[in-house]
Amino acid sequence: MNIQKTAIPGVLLIEPEIYKDDRGLFLETFQAERYASAGIGGPFVQDNMSCSRAGVLRGLHLQNPRGQAKLVFAVEGEIFDVAVDVRVDSPHFGKWVGTTLSGENGRQIYIPEGFAHGFCVLSPTARVAYKCTTPYDRASELSVFWNDPDIGIAWPIKSPHLSAKDATAPRLRDIGRDRLPRFNKPR
Repeated sequence: MNIQKTAIPGVLLIEPEIYKDDRGLFLETFQAERYASAGIGGPFVQDNMSCSRAGVLRGLHLQNPRGQAKLVFAVEGEIFDVAVDVRVDSPHFGKWVGTTLSGENGRQIYIPEGFAHGFCVLSPTARVAYKCTTPYDRASELSVFWNDPDIGIAWPIKSPHLSAKDATAPRLRDIGRDRLPRFNKPR
């Protein structure tokens, strides 16, 4: 397993070992001790999967105060996955990182609490799985506008298919700071 740091501390790209032969492929998507030693501790308490078609964009979503860290990967198809730092007082507030995840490349992204998450589908269909450290909590749910110009995500699609909630989400600047997670300075 190869772990790569990103431009935003805490967000990690994981490249598991993939074993391929004439039958197909095998990869380990999670192993608690190995991931914990890489700084991905969990515990993960909920697994989710979405199935989407080309051009669908889901996000940008987060929870606060019941924040979720996520370990995201594409089981099938290809997506462009994004994490946005929305922690008040973070030196990276409003900054984003993105990567392509696919069933073929097996890559994963670890997104800590305090980040908004979203992805768009680049292939005809995609199945995306993600592990969460906290169960879904509707009262803690927040959304940030997918194409917020203050964030400036370079999405690889221009006119995505959105849910009504995502199409009308507020810009980051319009969300009260008291609703957003706080940055805890490392000691």
